[in-house]
Amino acid sequence: MIKNKTSYRKKIVTVFFVCLFCFLLLMGRMVYLMVFCSQHYTEKAKQLHERERSIKAERGRIIDANGTIIADNKTVCTISVIHSQITDAETVVRVLSKELELSEDFVRKRVEKYSAIERIKSNVDKEKGDAIREYQLDGVKVDEDYKRYYPYDHLASKVLGFTGADNQGIIGLEVKYDSYLQGKDGTILTVTDARGVEIETEGEERLEPRPGNDLYLSLDMNIQSYATQLAMQVMETKQAERVSLLVMNPQNGEIMALADVPEFDLNNPFELPADIETEGIDDGARQELLNAMWRNSCISDTYEPGSTFKMVTASAGLEAGVVKETDTFNCPGYIMVEDRRIRCHKTTGHGHQTFVEGTMNSCNPVFITVGARLGIDQYYHYFEQFGLLKKTGVDLPGEAGTIMHKKENMKAVELATVSFGQSLQITPIQLATTASSLINGGKRVTPHFAVLAGNREGTDIRKFTYPVTKNVVSEQTSATLRGILEKVVAEGSGKNGYVEGARVGGKTATSQTLPRGTGRYIASFLGFAPADNPQVLALVIIHNPQGMYYGGQIAAPVVRQLFENILPYLDEMDYN
Repeated sequence: MIKNKTSYRKKIVTVFFVCLFCFLLLMGRMVYLMVFCSQHYTEKAKQLHERERSIKAERGRIIDANGTIIADNKTVCTISVIHSQITDAETVVRVLSKELELSEDFVRKRVEKYSAIERIKSNVDKEKGDAIREYQLDGVKVDEDYKRYYPYDHLASKVLGFTGADNQGIIGLEVKYDSYLQGKDGTILTVTDARGVEIETEGEERLEPRPGNDLYLSLDMNIQSYATQLAMQVMETKQAERVSLLVMNPQNGEIMALADVPEFDLNNPFELPADIETEGIDDGARQELLNAMWRNSCISDTYEPGSTFKMVTASAGLEAGVVKETDTFNCPGYIMVEDRRIRCHKTTGHGHQTFVEGTMNSCNPVFITVGARLGIDQYYHYFEQFGLLKKTGVDLPGEAGTIMHKKENMKAVELATVSFGQSLQITPIQLATTASSLINGGKRVTPHFAVLAGNREGTDIRKFTYPVTKNVVSEQTSATLRGILEKVVAEGSGKNGYVEGARVGGKTATSQTLPRGTGRYIASFLGFAPADNPQVLALVIIHNPQGMYYGGQIAAPVVRQLFENILPYLDEMDYN
């Protein structure tokens, strides 16, 4: 009996200590949670009762060389609803459908949806947003937002690009420099009860957004505006498919203007031109039409350059020493290369002429002869040395590369045709960049628009730098080429590019589009000034002009008009 009582007492003591241990363990856990983890769980509890709404950051502005804002922001509103906070659903549906011009069914589906927050419409004009706010409807939120705005509509559309509904860049400089232009969004935090209804006494917490950096460009909207007018004028008068006009500084690669008409409305970038039939087309076909409308042919399209490419052959020949200015050639109107008879544009021939005269006459046999003197290996060496097999690195997306015969596939006939600018294709930006290196003393510069980025307070500035390759050609070769090309404009095939009182150098071109024999041509002219120390280079390309299609007749006058107007302006602005 005594033994049983002792055993019973031991069990009670054991149970007591076990319970005591468990109690102390629980108390320790409670102390740990309430003291050491209190901040963490207080924050967790707070988050359960907080509603978070985004405050969009203002996108950085884009500013031209004169300080003119060419991409800005307009204040708009985003209208949203919070289901748990709506007290009069029918009024909310009626007001929002009326003010936002939306169907009641559309609004009702979102009002009745059980979600933390439901967006009804974004990019609403501020005046309309203010009007909705005045109704003071429970559960309706009107948050200010930003929408990209382009003051100049069509101007430089294919350069600037545009943004989407989320304010992110889609094409052009907007997407290239998106990381600089984008700011950091802020937030609005409101505290709610268990039903999700805001507790008015708690107010709001705001984390203010940080605006994006402004982007400063070399693009000059005065030059851009005039270049676009000229391009549009020649497109209309010659009924051309499109016209490109590129203006850049050959000394540093800064692009002053790039017009590629027809352009599009930056403030309505998804609206196709009225002359395009869109009825019955599917989404895929529509997107293809939009992509074509947005495409920048100066950057993304290649073409056969024709005689403007003769300056490459001339530079290679002069640099290699296989030709001198005084060398003489005979042109009977053609030249035989293996079994091929390759014509000169002057079928009766130019007769005896020096190399300078042959360049002034844009004589094909002269340049075929220079190419043959160089030979395939040496010609290909200079082709690479001039940077023609690499992309230029221009700061716009979608740059295309040069299309050229592989060295092992290049024979005498291919060498001959390449020598005067046929059977290869390059982009306009590549031709302008290569020409710049050949006339600026031998520096291959990187074409670009962006100069610097920085905030509006003038701090945290980043100045952009670009690669430069030196000794592409010697200064002597460059000076000789400048002198020859000045004579082309003063007395030769480019005389319609001559500007009274200015020293202009340049080269004309007329090439057929592929396939040949379709009667479609490309007329172009590349000019620069002043010829002894070039500070501006312009390249105009006219695609499929009707009637007269020779570059010397219809393209050279465009650059002449451009230079007549912008050279005094550049002198005044001290662009050098």
